[in-house]
Amino acid sequence: MSKRPSTLPATSPFDQLTTDVLDGLHKSPKELSPVWFYDETGSSLFDSICDLPEYYLTRTEQGIMQKHAAEMAQHIGPGVALIEFGSGTSVKTRLLLDQLERPSAYIPVDISREPLLDAAGLLARDYPELHIIPVCADFTQPIDLPKRVAAAQRRVVYFPGSTLGNFMPDQARQLLTSMRRIVGRDGAVLIGIDLKKDPQVLQRAYDDQAGVTAQFNLNALRHINRELGANFDLGAFEHRAVWREDKSRIEMHLISTRDQVVDVGGEHIAIGRNEHLRTECCHKYTLEGFAQLAASAQLAVTHVWIDAEGKFSVQMLQPKSIQ
Repeated sequence: MSKRPSTLPATSPFDQLTTDVLDGLHKSPKELSPVWFYDETGSSLFDSICDLPEYYLTRTEQGIMQKHAAEMAQHIGPGVALIEFGSGTSVKTRLLLDQLERPSAYIPVDISREPLLDAAGLLARDYPELHIIPVCADFTQPIDLPKRVAAAQRRVVYFPGSTLGNFMPDQARQLLTSMRRIVGRDGAVLIGIDLKKDPQVLQRAYDDQAGVTAQFNLNALRHINRELGANFDLGAFEHRAVWREDKSRIEMHLISTRDQVVDVGGEHIAIGRNEHLRTECCHKYTLEGFAQLAASAQLAVTHVWIDAEGKFSVQMLQPKSIQ
């Protein structure tokens, strides 16, 4: 789990959103997109998750950035256009910006317009000499970047937070390929990657004792009820984190506690007792496994920074070739 901005298209018709939910509920096993986590309530719950003792990801990555941002900046070089995917509040980005030499521009890319503009405004106040050009877009789709990006000495995509792990392997490969095309032959990608570890550590991180993650997971149903007029009974589902060794991923599930029928978009969806609705997949990589994934997108790992306990990594990738 990571802070992945909602990729609900701002102009999508109600019918398309309903169709997407129904498509997931007709699958076997049933699934819902994690984009439904992130309404206002979900975003607040995620902020609370980041402060939980079990949830190591945010503080571990931030610790890596605090320790190694200067070294990363040296490898990035001067005059860079830094393009951040899923920028959110840009907290970790500040650690990098503080170390960059004469950056040409910072381009935060996020689908959530108001938080994007708010964060960009705060950065503009604190970095008055930096050109900050927010782009409201879904980074999984082609993006029109400002002309200043092409004029920079170098282009680097920054993708913190282990968000790549939320994508299925083929989708992750496509996203890495898109990054490679954006940065060009002389650019680079700086990316946060969560590492494979003891499954008990992972399960505690995704099923905390205080139950905050459970509320975050259930919020997907609350969001769908409000936006699409569905009638999920939140009291009839339980949260569970499931480790899949064969897929090297932790999965978030909602499990029905009884036989029930849910109305969504005029359809009646039967859900059996103990039936699972998968809401998120969070892939965990070995260093070798991620290097292979990067290579499949024609990217080579050139530098790796890891915390002392080997839980998390920040990696720099450079294009092997441009097609």
